[in-house]
Amino acid sequence: MDAPTRTDPPYVPIRTNRWAPHQKAPRWLLLAVAVIVVGIVLVALVHKPSRSQQAGDLNGALKDMTADIQSCAGGVDESLLALHRVQAGENSAKNIQATIKIARYGAANCSPANNELLGDLTQYQVTESLARFHLETAVNDLVTWAFPYAQRVQNDVANELGAQDAAKRQQYAAALQRDTNDLNRQRAKIDKILVKAISATGSTASPPHLPG
Repeated sequence: MDAPTRTDPPYVPIRTNRWAPHQKAPRWLLLAVAVIVVGIVLVALVHKPSRSQQAGDLNGALKDMTADIQSCAGGVDESLLALHRVQAGENSAKNIQATIKIARYGAANCSPANNELLGDLTQYQVTESLARFHLETAVNDLVTWAFPYAQRVQNDVANELGAQDAAKRQQYAAALQRDTNDLNRQRAKIDKILVKAISATGSTASPPHLPG
């Protein structure tokens, strides 16, 4: 007797691993990744500014420095000029009191806390194209020229003229000479940095006028 014909479906082994179809990344995603990579490479490249660009940037920086320091520097100029006039014979009580007032006002104006322009100078950022000239050091030195050196000089002027006896006047006159020397040394440090940058870039600007 023949065995009956089987109609069962064929045996298929049970899959033990999870099936996930293989999907290709969309073309737009590949393009986006390529653009990002190119952008990163371009940003990473060091841009070397031209000499004319550096000169223009330096002109702007020196203009900013001069604008920020000139109110303090002008006070020093005015105080020392008034003192020299008194010492030259214009020594009436009125002139002496006027000079003391000028010097005290100028001293206060050389503090970043009292002078918004000097406050701006303490936060000044030098453009990246001028990084190799270390102008940030010159800016910091410029702030120091104003405070404390220029402030001390003007207070010395007021103290000398306001002294009531010869011994005190000599003491304040010696302090004025000492602080003026410090002021001039600080100016020389600033000028050394700025003149070097001016020469290297061919800038047509000049360092800020700093009396002493």
